[in-house]
Amino acid sequence: MDKSDDKELKELLSEIKSERKELAKKEEALALREAEVKQLLAGISKMTPGEAEKTLLAEIERELKGEIAKRIRAAEEKIRAESKKEAEEILVMAMKNGATTYSADYTVSTVPVADEDVKGRIIGREGRNIRAFEKATGVELELDEGNSIRISSFDSIRREIARRSLVELLKDTRIQPSRIEDVVKKTKTQMDDILMEEGQKIAEECGVFNLPNEIIMLLGRFRFRTSYGQNLAVHTIEEVKIGVAIANEIGADVEVTRLGCMLADIGKVITEDEGTHIELGVKLLKKHGFPKGVINAVAEHHEDKPFSAVESVIVWIADAVSGSRPGARYEPHEDYLKRMDKIEDIATSFKGVDKAYAFQAGRDVRIIVKPEEVDDDAITILAREVARRLEKEAEYVGRIKVTVVREVRAMETTAAR
Repeated sequence: MDKSDDKELKELLSEIKSERKELAKKEEALALREAEVKQLLAGISKMTPGEAEKTLLAEIERELKGEIAKRIRAAEEKIRAESKKEAEEILVMAMKNGATTYSADYTVSTVPVADEDVKGRIIGREGRNIRAFEKATGVELELDEGNSIRISSFDSIRREIARRSLVELLKDTRIQPSRIEDVVKKTKTQMDDILMEEGQKIAEECGVFNLPNEIIMLLGRFRFRTSYGQNLAVHTIEEVKIGVAIANEIGADVEVTRLGCMLADIGKVITEDEGTHIELGVKLLKKHGFPKGVINAVAEHHEDKPFSAVESVIVWIADAVSGSRPGARYEPHEDYLKRMDKIEDIATSFKGVDKAYAFQAGRDVRIIVKPEEVDDDAITILAREVARRLEKEAEYVGRIKVTVVREVRAMETTAAR
């Protein structure tokens, strides 16, 4: 045997040894597996048919876990895509059904007149009638060219009282200061009936009936209240229509949604108590025993609290859709109202002041004092003090003219014959 044959033999023996080692490892692994199988079979033999079936299914589930996870992810993606499309369709349909005619509602009302002679009667001799009207109502009259009289005030309830009073005065020819005061006073006493009537209309348009009178009265105030320039009655009716459409589509509680949408902003017209409009609204609804779902929807519609039910989410969505659509709201208007309120609050905080009215976007403030508490000498000092306070606190850029009015009257009635 030569050297080359010897080398080949050694290599062959080495390969055989390596293969034997591999075979030994495989035999060892097979032995272990055989032991496991025997142990498993031994366990199964002691099981009931039901237990054996359960064990077998567990083994299969472990093997298919990856496939199951993959299918679940695919199904979730499909559901997510389909639900997004369906949600978009529901929102579009809800907005289409809920859209209402929108008109700007800021600070002016208009009363049509027959001719220029009527305007002359409203002005009166040396302007005494128009002065009496503005003093009694707290609004400003603008008698420009054309067949109309503009009533200007940031307070919509004042404007409505003035508008109704002016319409009533124009029905007869007896326009004089005493007559003006009587008509304005009568109109103010009728406002409760007007608010009840308007509240009933809003509730009926929302599809709600048999509400407590206090709630109806507050709803009536919606007609004369704006939120960022958007009329609160228009916003509420629109919100209800959108919310109800969504609730119907997804199978939520329609009546809870309806009431939640209608009463979400009820706290905005409560002026007797302090607190946010949500806190005041929740307190009112609890007082009248409204369902918990409705109270929660009102409490949660600005996300001050986590949503407790799908109806709360719908109220939030409907409120956002109505309030945020193009042209619905005008944010600077809300700042303007707050500034005008602040000017009047500062003026009325002084002792002896009966009423204070802000005109001309806050450039003109007229103060009516109680004549028995403020004499003629004191009104000059009062005007100066109010002006100084307004300079510091009113946050108003520009000059503010302060006019203090003191009027003394003496009345007597003749004895009956």
